[in-house]
Amino acid sequence: MMVRAVALVILATLLTSTDAAVAQSVNYVCRDGTRLTAAFSPAGTSPGSVVLVIDGVDAQLTLPQVKSADGGRYASGDVEFWIRGRDATFTRGGRSETCQSK
Repeated sequence: MMVRAVALVILATLLTSTDAAVAQSVNYVCRDGTRLTAAFSPAGTSPGSVVLVIDGVDAQLTLPQVKSADGGRYASGDVEFWIRGRDATFTRGGRSETCQSK
């Protein structure tokens, strides 16, 4: 539970920043029922990143932005979060799920 509390504090800090460049948070629901919140680094941040908080999982994932010909792609190891419009593909452990922003 402590990790989840820390993750929520980090998200709250990112979202309540008074700077002009503020992280954007988006909620997603995946086909398998997984719900996650993605906090994207502010526009113009280099390198970009996303912090994923997955409901029911006592952890957060921070993924750096990687090159993509289409959409925003964030990946590290066997975890990837790839967004295209309102849709996203969340891959972990070799298993991919299609998700949609709400």
